[in-house]
Amino acid sequence: MWRNIASTALSLLVLLLVVVGGLVAWGQRQYSQPGPLEVAICLRVEPGSNFNRVSQDLASDGAISSAALFRMGADYSGKAQSLKAGSFLVPENASMRDIVDIITRGGASTCGTEIVYRIGVTASEVQVRELDPATQRFITRAEFAPDAAEIPADYLRLRDQIDTRYRIAVAEGATSWQIVEALKGADFLAGTVDTLPPEGLLAPDSYEVRPGDDRADVIERMRSKQETRLAEAWANRDDDLPYATPQEALIMASIIEKETGVAEERRTVASVFINRLRRGMRLQTDPTVIYGITKGQGSLGRGLRQSELRSETPYNTYVITGLPPTPIANPGLESIEAAVHPANTDYIFFVADGSGGHAFAATLEEHNRNVAKWRAIETERSNQ
Repeated sequence: MWRNIASTALSLLVLLLVVVGGLVAWGQRQYSQPGPLEVAICLRVEPGSNFNRVSQDLASDGAISSAALFRMGADYSGKAQSLKAGSFLVPENASMRDIVDIITRGGASTCGTEIVYRIGVTASEVQVRELDPATQRFITRAEFAPDAAEIPADYLRLRDQIDTRYRIAVAEGATSWQIVEALKGADFLAGTVDTLPPEGLLAPDSYEVRPGDDRADVIERMRSKQETRLAEAWANRDDDLPYATPQEALIMASIIEKETGVAEERRTVASVFINRLRRGMRLQTDPTVIYGITKGQGSLGRGLRQSELRSETPYNTYVITGLPPTPIANPGLESIEAAVHPANTDYIFFVADGSGGHAFAATLEEHNRNVAKWRAIETERSNQ
């Protein structure tokens, strides 16, 4: 009889182990397989939260099939104590394993609110944006000037929220003075910039920052990036360029930057100025004259006067031969690349064509025709 009882018990134990093994295998599949979420969501994990609360939120959003299984998986993987606060993008059909990894790996928030401080060539503005998880696009909630008399409530509400991300976006062609002055208005930064950086040596780009970051450190990041860009471009430059140093290439890049906002024609604009340098012609470019007047401290706000075009200054390329003594703005990477890899053309003239770009010419006769077309466009626009 005892033999039968032992045999039965052993059979039940084997069956139990099979059942448990099956449950474990089923749980592992559920934990690792694509989840039920049909549209991506933004999951906000509050400071001090825990996996129990997060699992309930995920279950309510339809992102997981079992809150209990989600918690057990986090415990089993050893990540239950690694929960990070922030806002995290949970993509459609993300598995429970994927979601646990997303909310425990750390780093900056991947969705939610973003405050972008845009430093432009003529003005600066602050944008409050929110990522739409379904479309992966940002929706602008507020826009305002840093010195606005009335600050939007959305900005004041979100400014100190732990998962709000901050970016400084510097436009191509902004001057060093404009960048430093604009950073003074970024109320989420600290510290001062005691020395104006050399013109041209701040890289226009987007920089992620944190509240309390030092303004001088942000400037140093911009400077380091521009120095790296310039060094790499100069090392890979074309042969037989009419300038001998990286600084001269940077000066040329800044002129290209201020002459055109059309990316596709930067190398062609570069070819015009390089052809002029090779022929000993004057560059005759208005932006250098304007810089000589403003010193990069804001826009001129009017047209150039004939007396200014005739005045002999280091930046008046209608009077001097060759390049001005310094860059006239901070050029972007594409303009730097254009300066060291110009197009191969015989153009020595260009003028606006009315479309935002330019008409190029190799002869004065062709250029005069292009100028006549542009003047006709100007006359038509003034009569509208």
